[in-house]
This record gives sequence, C-alpha cells and structure tokens, in this order.
Amino acid sequence: MIMAGGTGGHIFPALAVADVLRDRNIPVVWLGSNDSMEERLIPSSGIEFVGLSVKGLRGKGLPALLVAPFKLVWAVIQAAVAIIKRRPRAVLGLGGFASGPGGLAAVLLRKPLYVQEQNAIPGLTNRMLARYSRCVMEGFPGSFKHSRKPVLHTGNPVRETIENLPPPLVRMVDRTGPIRLFVMGGSLGAKRLNEVVPEALAMLDEVFRPEVRHQTGELHIQATQDDYRKVNVKADVVAFIDDMADVYGWADLVIARAGALTIAELAQAGLASILAPYPHAVDDHQTVNARVLVERDAAILIPDNELTATRLKAELVKLLVGRKHLLDMAEAARSLARPKAAEQVARVCLGEINCSGAAA
Repeated sequence: MIMAGGTGGHIFPALAVADVLRDRNIPVVWLGSNDSMEERLIPSSGIEFVGLSVKGLRGKGLPALLVAPFKLVWAVIQAAVAIIKRRPRAVLGLGGFASGPGGLAAVLLRKPLYVQEQNAIPGLTNRMLARYSRCVMEGFPGSFKHSRKPVLHTGNPVRETIENLPPPLVRMVDRTGPIRLFVMGGSLGAKRLNEVVPEALAMLDEVFRPEVRHQTGELHIQATQDDYRKVNVKADVVAFIDDMADVYGWADLVIARAGALTIAELAQAGLASILAPYPHAVDDHQTVNARVLVERDAAILIPDNELTATRLKAELVKLLVGRKHLLDMAEAARSLARPKAAEQVARVCLGEINCSGAAA
C-alpha cells in the first residue's frame, strides 16, 4: 500500500515506485485524500485508489482547527478499514495529508511501515512516521541524520523514461543553433516565474535569445502567452507537458522552482538550471534542495526576493554565450543522480534488501 498525495512532488515519485511493483505483478493500493490531485490522477493509471476524508490545516481558521481531531480519528478509522480489507504486505509513506492517518493505522495494526522523504528538510508527517518505520529512505543525504531508526539514502524515484535519457555529453556535444531553454512553472504553475521570464528574455539582444518552451500550469497559460506576445518574444507556451523525458532531452537549460522532484529529475537528466525556490515552502526546504545542485556548480540560485527581470537577464547573459559552460553544469548535475531509486525503494519494502542497501 502506497500513501502519497497533495502535490506532484509526492505523487510522481510514488508512481515511479508503483510502476516498479506492478512490473513485477505485485498489486498496489493507493491511499490518498478525497477531492485531491491524487484522486484525479491515480485511477487513470490503473491503480486502485482509496480516499480518506483528510485535508491540510495550514492557513485554516479556528473552526477547522477545532474539528480537526475528530476528522483525524475518522481518517485513521478509514485507513484501518482499508488495510484490514486489503491486507498489504507493507505500507509505504511518501508524504501528503493521507500519510499521517494511514501511517498511524499501519502502526496500530502492526503492518510493516516504511517512509521515503523527498525533500532535504523532512515534512512533518514523515518526521512523525519515521519513529515507527522499519527503514527511513531519504532523497537527500543527511535529511534524517538525527534519526534513531535505520536510514538509507536512496535518492528520489523518477520516471524510467527520464532515467533512460542518454548522458549530457551524448545529447549535447553536436548541438548547434540557439540555446534551448525550458521554463517549468510546475504542475500548479509558478506565477512569478511565468511573469518574470518573458520580460527578462525581451531584454536580451536578439542574437542571444534562446529557443523557448514554457510550461505554465492551467491557471496562467493565457496571461503568459499574452506576456510573450507583448514583448515580441517567440515561445512555445503550454499548460502541461506529459512527456517530461522528451523536453528534458531537448533542453540545454532549465528555469524552475526547486521542489525535490525537480532537483532529482535535473540530476538524472543532467541539465544546467537556474533555480528560484518557492519562498513559502515549509521550512524553506526548496532553498535547501537547490543548494545540492548549486554547491556542485550545476545550478544558479536566485532567491525569490531577488527574482527580477534584470537579475534573471544578467544570469542568462552569462549562460547563453555558448554551450561549453552549460555542458559542464549538466555533467555536474548528472554526477549527483541516483539511478534506480524507485527500484531500491520497492526492494526495501519487499524485504529483498535491508536498510543498509545489502541483500536481506
């Protein structure tokens, strides 16, 4: 049983693990929240979905806080019923609202519990569940350095199509023409990025302007298309991209936020990047995520309060003069990749390897 949801950063790594299990004909049940992204995505992937009546509390008013304990108890009961009916071999939590009650139900029913944390700073739910987990798996080394439970650095699971991309040198060595820029607004869109990038590109001399593909999220596509049109910059603007491996294989440079999944995919694909961490992420974990690439000279970090068209243009000028520096950054990113992370997470949950990574 997999517990994950809330954002793509939890859902897509969990899907990568689910794919490994299903390729081995192991049934997967997904525990998530009702009226959520996972409820929309998971059934269409052919995975049985069980929804819990649980929501996030951050930013909610006093009435919501007062009824929260009762809703939590009800969600734990729902999760316990799902576990009793389906009798999973193991329960894996990757974060999200449903992981808390689902993990608690697993502990109460004495089911083997495992945790995989994507971010450099663990989320509250995974910090809580880690105390009861047989193995804590971390996407970034040192996330659980104070844990009393066994910890294994697996890296973050990414889609197999991204893992199968050729290395940067093979993809990029013979490229000519304009630099290829991919702007990733994220699955829910990053409004500030969507607004600043067209303005920054318009400030560049036309001879240095890159070829642009820009993913905006559904909410911002019309406004972003209008922004590019107003400044007379050509760009292929889309709401969503289904085949991320294709666009990563095409790109020379990526501008993005710094969610854990983005960092893992940039490393696995081997791509230079300009990262602007989301400033309201819990514990500012996106800045900590980004530093993993920045400290290896694989990325440039622009704090959100410095994310202006002028600053972005200045960073782009340094990178768009030629491909050699971009290739060096791409290879530095690739050196941080943790291939087969999804397979390793799955094998730990199946008891095939232990929390030191050795055969069980």
